[in-house]
Amino acid sequence: MTDTAPLRLFNSLTRSVETFEPITPGEARVYSCGPTVYNYAHLGNLRAYVFTDTLRRALLWKGYDVTHIINITDVGHLTSDADAGDDKMEAAARAQAKSIWDIAAHYTDAFKGNIAALNIIAPSEWTVATDYVPQMIAFATTIADRHCYEIDSGLYFDVSTVPNYGRLARSKDDEGEGRIDPVAGKRNPQDFAIWRKSAPGENRQMEWDSPWGKGAPGWHLECSVMSHANLGHPFDIHTGGIDHREIHHPNEIAQNQAFCACVPTDSGAQADFTGARWWMHNNFLVDRSGKMSKSKGGFTTLFSLIDAGVHPLAYRLLCLSAHYRSELEFSGEIVGAALTRLKRLVMTVETVKKAADGGPADAIAHPRLVQLLEDFGAALSDDLNTPTALTLLDEALGVKKALAAERLAMVTRMDAAFGLNLLGISRTDLRIRPKDAAITEAEIEAELDRRQAARAEKDFAASDAIRDALIAKGVEVMDGDPLRWEWAIRLDQ
Repeated sequence: MTDTAPLRLFNSLTRSVETFEPITPGEARVYSCGPTVYNYAHLGNLRAYVFTDTLRRALLWKGYDVTHIINITDVGHLTSDADAGDDKMEAAARAQAKSIWDIAAHYTDAFKGNIAALNIIAPSEWTVATDYVPQMIAFATTIADRHCYEIDSGLYFDVSTVPNYGRLARSKDDEGEGRIDPVAGKRNPQDFAIWRKSAPGENRQMEWDSPWGKGAPGWHLECSVMSHANLGHPFDIHTGGIDHREIHHPNEIAQNQAFCACVPTDSGAQADFTGARWWMHNNFLVDRSGKMSKSKGGFTTLFSLIDAGVHPLAYRLLCLSAHYRSELEFSGEIVGAALTRLKRLVMTVETVKKAADGGPADAIAHPRLVQLLEDFGAALSDDLNTPTALTLLDEALGVKKALAAERLAMVTRMDAAFGLNLLGISRTDLRIRPKDAAITEAEIEAELDRRQAARAEKDFAASDAIRDALIAKGVEVMDGDPLRWEWAIRLDQ
């Protein structure tokens, strides 16, 4: 079957769903704002990368050759996203009494571990901000005369020098401007730092010489430079969380407009050049007290979820169960339900695998499966409508009259888009021991053997006592199930 449905994606620039037409036929170039590696990513942060991976998988499904860049911000991101405060990396290094380079290495490794655990395809390249400082200085030098001014604290971009500043955010009102803290000497409230000078007497671990004095690049500059260096301008799609839509991405666009007008390219200099054709944003993950945020403290990480006994792919399934542009509520109960849904999917797929002992079919011929696959492609092409696509997977697995090998082929094709690794994981893999569990798996198996012997001797009182003792330790006994037991996950937010 050939997937002929046009891929339509929501473009935050126009606030409309548009048919995707790549700049270079057959190729898709994608840039995703990566983490600032001063702390562990919380689950809200990670939703952005599940979304971006789903986009990448959809592009691959449609037959595009994808080049995907994710950056690592190890310098320049301030404690306020609105371009004020302390450098997050410097602050973390002081708080932990460690080298800033050690801080960056530790949290970069942790983030990449999260990416692998969520079965997110690694980007074509990880770009690290500190590797690009010379290019950042060159970029800033190119635009400085026409678009920037220097004050005591650094080199600032004058947003009045480019047309339609803030059109991505649609926030040229007092409320939008109110997020930006005042800085002495700024011409406009929205002006932002291109280069931040080290203050007299300041001892920074990361600083470089520049035409504007010793200091460090601004956060917004980094993404303009790294996307241009690795994907060219213009490229196809720029992704990020919806919070980036308000300040960070408008500032990137302003820099790109300035750079394009100063340095004509093959595509021609354009006053409204934005750098990317599509700007795409996922919505927030919210807990019951509001948006998940590191600043609130006590945020939930993937590591803490695993410590509670929840497989990371349950969180991926939770993300897929809502449209990426919708807010997604998070709670222990909700992620527990996602884990149950994942277990049921894995159980069904295991049954189909056993029936199709020769593996997946080379072709899908059953009329209902053919229609479901076409519907699946249409759902994926409809701005990544994964909630609908998941229901189609359930339907395909339930077509009992189709050959098991064909149903297995359906799972193979559909899961290429979902990334749930349904053919590679088992129910046992999903049985993760909670960190605070008071009993080991070997002890559980021994107790179940003892219980089985008691039942064989019709000593039901002893059997019930063993079961109740296991339940008290967080173990769910499953009589008649080959798996015999699972952890009874208790997640209270």
